[in-house]
Amino acid sequence: MLQSVPILETARLRLRAHRVSDFSHLAEMWADPEVTRYIGGHPLSTEDCWARLLRYAGHWQLLGFGFWLVEERSTGKYVGDIGFADYKREVPVPAALQGVPECGWVVARHAQGKGYATEAVRAALAWGDDHFGPRDTVCLIHPDNGVSIRVALKCGYRELQRSMYRGQPTRIFVRPGL
Repeated sequence: MLQSVPILETARLRLRAHRVSDFSHLAEMWADPEVTRYIGGHPLSTEDCWARLLRYAGHWQLLGFGFWLVEERSTGKYVGDIGFADYKREVPVPAALQGVPECGWVVARHAQGKGYATEAVRAALAWGDDHFGPRDTVCLIHPDNGVSIRVALKCGYRELQRSMYRGQPTRIFVRPGL
């Protein structure tokens, strides 16, 4: 299935498809230890960043959903990545939540603290509500990542359970489909 990535706009942000020309910004963000502290716990290599960019594109092509690049509308400056994925994670969750879209977000250090994550997540969830219909979504957040937990709660997620993922504690949040 050849799927075009919809462009979403908020008051301050544009969510659009990733391009090869965006790679340097993506790689810079994912190489920042402060950004990755709660997402895998270590910076990503250039090779891993390239695989991530290809995975983003592949989700859209194969599943009809994926991650958007987030940029400031007024400047075009890279903010981060937000979207939905199906990573086939090996995390124990109730059977009803197996295979549901997982929402995720990451914001470059220079763009943190401006409310961009909440604004972008809300835009993505509005798209998801239209696209997925009455289907739950989940997100996994490290228990020490208070900022992302607050974003999740503001966007309608509620904690479902605590678990382990790849040897690290995680909190699993669910947002009921509308």
